[in-house]
Amino acid sequence: MYRPGGAPGRLLDHSDRGIQYASTAYQGLLARHGIVVSMSRPGNCWDNAVAESFFATLKVELRAHRPTREHARRAIAEYIELFYNPQRRHSSLGYLSPIAFARHRAQAS
Repeated sequence: MYRPGGAPGRLLDHSDRGIQYASTAYQGLLARHGIVVSMSRPGNCWDNAVAESFFATLKVELRAHRPTREHARRAIAEYIELFYNPQRRHSSLGYLSPIAFARHRAQAS
């Protein structure tokens, strides 16, 4: 499984510098679970653009009503694992899918 942050199986939490995300309690929770922390740079609103674009796309492309939380969780997981990561091309990745981009980078290094 590929997750943002480059390492297979690693979970990345990217947020802005809001007090709730910078708090000791929240940062400690992430650390206890081995989650990689990524924060936008001070005063740079573009740092979250890729994440915000993903959620906007998810809302549009997966807009059907899901009757339960489990149905929604399964639909989102399928969307990410079966379509978004392996197939959906991104202009920010040179019009490659996230998995193709990761493979291309791994081969180049």
